[in-house]
Amino acid sequence: MSKRFIELKLGSHQIVHGFDDQNKEIIEEVTVDGFNKKLVNLDRIKSVSEKFILTDYAHGRWIYWEYEGDINEIRQQLL
Repeated sequence: MSKRFIELKLGSHQIVHGFDDQNKEIIEEVTVDGFNKKLVNLDRIKSVSEKFILTDYAHGRWIYWEYEGDINEIRQQLL
């Protein structure tokens, strides 16, 4: 059976709600204290950078999550 979820420690995030008339992203900033464990469906993960994990969200939105750890730890869990 293949793994469907990954456990991550996620913190502050930015929700992309779409684009305005000037084709600029409409971004909602959400700031939280610390990081909390969250199970994320692997199908939702679009990319991973040194600082953020990009996931899709309801109604065509995207979320850039700050995460605790480093990209190599995430890579090992995903591959």
